[in-house]
Formats: sequence, structure tokens, C-alpha cells
Amino acid sequence: MTNVLQSIKMRSHFCGELRAADKGSHVTLCGWVNRRRDHGGVIFLDLRDHTGITQIVYHPDRKESFALAESVRSEHYLQVSGQVGLRSAATVNPNMDTGEIEVLGESLNVLNRAKTPPFGLDDHSDAGEDVRLRYRYLDLRRPQMQQRLRTRAVAVGAVRRSLESMGFIEVETPMLTRSTPEGARDYLVPSRVRQGDFYALPQSPQMFKQLLIMSGMDRYYQIVKCFRDEDLRADRQPEFTQIDIEAALVDASEVMAFTEAMLKAVFLEAIDVELGEFPVMTHAEAMASYCSDKPDLRNPLRILDIAEAMRDVEFKVFRTPAGDPRSRVVALPVPGGASLSRKAIDDYTAFVGRYGARGLAYIKVLDRSAGVEGLQSPIVKFLGDKAALKLRDDCDLDTGDLVFFGAGGVDTVNASMGALRNRLGADLGLIEDRWAPCWVVDWPMFERAGDGRLAAAHHPFTQPACTPDELRTSPETALANAYDVVLNGHELGGGSIRSHDRDMQRAVFEVLGLDDAEARHRFGFFLDALEYGCPPHGGIALGVDRLAMLLTGGESIRDVIAFPKTQNAVCPLTGAPASASEEQIAELGLDKHG
Repeated sequence: MTNVLQSIKMRSHFCGELRAADKGSHVTLCGWVNRRRDHGGVIFLDLRDHTGITQIVYHPDRKESFALAESVRSEHYLQVSGQVGLRSAATVNPNMDTGEIEVLGESLNVLNRAKTPPFGLDDHSDAGEDVRLRYRYLDLRRPQMQQRLRTRAVAVGAVRRSLESMGFIEVETPMLTRSTPEGARDYLVPSRVRQGDFYALPQSPQMFKQLLIMSGMDRYYQIVKCFRDEDLRADRQPEFTQIDIEAALVDASEVMAFTEAMLKAVFLEAIDVELGEFPVMTHAEAMASYCSDKPDLRNPLRILDIAEAMRDVEFKVFRTPAGDPRSRVVALPVPGGASLSRKAIDDYTAFVGRYGARGLAYIKVLDRSAGVEGLQSPIVKFLGDKAALKLRDDCDLDTGDLVFFGAGGVDTVNASMGALRNRLGADLGLIEDRWAPCWVVDWPMFERAGDGRLAAAHHPFTQPACTPDELRTSPETALANAYDVVLNGHELGGGSIRSHDRDMQRAVFEVLGLDDAEARHRFGFFLDALEYGCPPHGGIALGVDRLAMLLTGGESIRDVIAFPKTQNAVCPLTGAPASASEEQIAELGLDKHG
């Protein structure tokens, strides 16, 4: 019996799969016209689909198909048939997978004509992102974009296979739930059937995945959409995709082990890279040496804390923060940095100013053997000879080296000097060509929010590394049983062992300023579940978009999302967000003008 699908098949091969071994085969291809060329009465069409390009040749002796070939233009969609032939040695194109062959066109069917595209569809298009997003369906035809999305798909497939091989099962959790803010604003969805009430789109499936472990699922995962109504950056979107993982009866080392196994499987399958070891450092160590909780270990530059040496100097810019526990004084030695021009140093000073730094002090070592006379810096006279030479020695500076300094509030110094370290590493060509994963563990349980109140550094369901009473007494010194996985300076994901005991969960809420009534209003269903035999458990969530960005070498996660929003949370393609009709608003019981 003839297969119905075979009887209506419109192509026999893809454009990128024909080779010299196919010589003499009769083929039918479908694709877009990548380019048309007229050469001495012969027409050459480069036909493109998602697999690549094949050259089609039409001679004038086939009048009907030749006339059609003369009329087609870029991005017309064609069906062509013909015989595979070998190119002459002089015309072989070594830069194409199909460069040894061409198809001698016999018939041609124009399936759809196209207007002139608003920008070129090659990988060197200079179109702005706003135009590319407005015509995203054209932008996605570009080979680079095709490859990025296909690599992303391979990576997601590898995630599923790896986790399922380790006993995890995929379970879907609700997209419409109640508002339980986790640090960002919720996207609210008004209810038509219960007017005046609202659903919320989930910022993460955190509570649901913990409830699944309480339900006996034992090992859960999900590739899930999450939503956060927050200010956007290059690596943020209002909707994004996470790999959420949770397991019963695990400690931090076990979660880290199966996460490493999954990531190694993804990199091997998606880009044929074997990830090496994942070194572990504490959050305190990361901030001390890199001024960042997501350190790029490919960069050899290290930051030194010099507060102890600066406590007694006359220079108040260093002495004052050196004696303040809420401040830092740090040094960033730059081997060979003495060659930086004054303009370059001024540019770096302006750069750290974006992060709140009031200036950027430095010392150049022009001649180590000349003592203090070999130092060049506007601050040496304020430091004094002894302190300046001690800094030179403590920072292990030699002739030709430079050291930058940061002084001020902890957050400002960390933000500015961490960014400067990354910038210098890139500008000076110091970044090693390798993959450098690591774990950052022992996070603070809480951090100060902008309004001065304590907020959960990860989320409020993280287990503190102390007793409930110790947490209530000294919340700002409490550490969390939490861990982040970092790759090349990007946070791939974060997780923790969870509070499985109601008393500990209540203590966390108390520190966050939630009394019993408020906690019950927002999390009552979850607190109730903790009273019915909740097993110890933990997990992690990793960003699919950021992972795909790194795998493909993209500059932002918009490069690996099919239809992303802009930094203003707008979709240029569809015009979303858009107004609703009066009828829709009335059905929801909302007042458009109120």
C-alpha cells in the first residue's frame, strides 16, 4: 500500500545534503532563492533551506523553466527538479558542503513570490536589532540564527535524556496560579469567572516542585516558562525558560553532582565539548578575589583586599573605608599595565563611575629598582613612601606593572572593581580560550533590599545553615545551604537545600517581616503541606536561554529566543503589549478609565 505521505512528498532531498556520490540522481528540492546570477546565457540559482545551499543551473534550451528562472528574485520560494552533476575542477567551491556538485535544472515551480527583504539574510547583515525583531521571521532564515535555535533544541533534548537516565520524571506545573512574589513583580491575569480576583503567571514553579516531592515524585524536572515583570538587561526577558530540578533525600553535593553530569552531557552532545572539573569556592571567597558572585575563571586577574595595610595611612580616601566594616579597600594588579595611556586610564575611570565609584586611583611601576622614585601616581605623595612601597610589594608588582584601587562602600567597590576586572581582561586579551565552570556555595541567607529591609538572597524556601533560634537572633550573619553554578562569568543557575521543617520556614518568614497572618495569606497551602510528612529535599533551576547563548556564542539571550521582547518588554513583530477592546475589559469587570 502506498504511503499517503510519500504520494504527496514535495521534495526528495534537502538542499544541504547532496554530495558527489549523488551524481546522476534525479532530485527535487524546495527552498528560498539565496542568490540569482546570470552568466553568459546560463542562470545560476543558489537554493537554500535549513540544511544549506545547493547551486541549480538552468540552460536556455529548457525555455519554460529558463524563463521562470529569469523572473525569480531573492527569497522567492521554489520547487526545482533536475539531475545531480559534478562541477568542473575550476568551479568547485570548497567553502560549501555541496560545493562539488550542482543540479542541472529541468523543471521549476514558483511556490511563492517574495518582496525585496528589508535587510540581507546572510550572517553579515548590518540591520539593527529593532528591524530584525520587526521582521523576525526573515531574521530567523539566516544560517546563524537557524544554527542557534537548532543547537538550543539539541541542548534541551540532551537535558531531558540526561535527567531521565538518572531517574527524573517530567511533570508540568500550572501557568495560572496565585501571586506569591519572589523578588520581582508578578504578571497578573484578571479572572473573568471571579471578577476582582487575579491569577499570576509564575516567576518559577518553586513551591509546586517542592509540593511534588512531598507528593512522592522523588525526582522531578521540568523545562518551564517563567515570567517576571522587572527591568530588563541583555540577559533578561519578561518570559524565559528554566530547567527546574528537585529531588528527595539529597544534600548539596548530590545536587551539584547530577547537575554537573547533566551539563557535561549537554555540552558534549550540543557542541562536542568535554567540560572539565567544577571547582568549588565559597561566596565569601568569590567576593574577596573577584568582587563578583559569578567569577570568570578564564581571567587571570585577581583582586586583593588591602584594608589592613591602609588602616593607618594619612590618605583618608583609603583610611576611612579601611576602618569601616561596611566598606572595602581593594587592589587590582595588572601585569604590564604601566603601558596604559592616560586616556585609557581616564576611560576606565569613567567606566567604574557607571557603577557608583567616585574615582579610580592607580600606581604605575616604571622601575622597581628605583624604589619610590620608580613609581608614577598622583596618590603616592598622599600615601607616603613607606605605604606606597608596601603596596607595591604586597601586590607583587614588577617593572611595567600597574595597580588600580577601589575604595568605598562594599556594594559599590564590588560592582565597580568586578566590572573593571572583566573589562581589563577583555581589553588586554587576557581571557583564556576555554570553558571554566565553577560552583559558588555558602551564600548569605539574606541581603539588604533598597528600602533597608532584609530580603532572601535566593528565595525564602532555602534552608539556612543554622537553627531557627540562631536565625532569629543573627539573621545577617546566617549562611544558606545554597549553591550557584557559574560558567565563564555567567550564572547558569542557582539552587539550594529546602526548608522541609515548618518551624524553620516560619522563622525565615519572621525575619522577612511576614507575621503568621500574612504568611498564611500568601503561603498557607504550602505551610499546611509541610505538616504532612515532608521529606528533606533540594534542587536547582538553570536558565535555558543563557545556557543556549553560551553554547552558540550569542551576545544576549535574545539571540537564542525565537521571538524575544525588546529591553522595553515590547514585541516589535506583534506589537504586544496592546490595548484590549471595551468588550473584553467589561467582561473582566475592570474599569479601563479608572
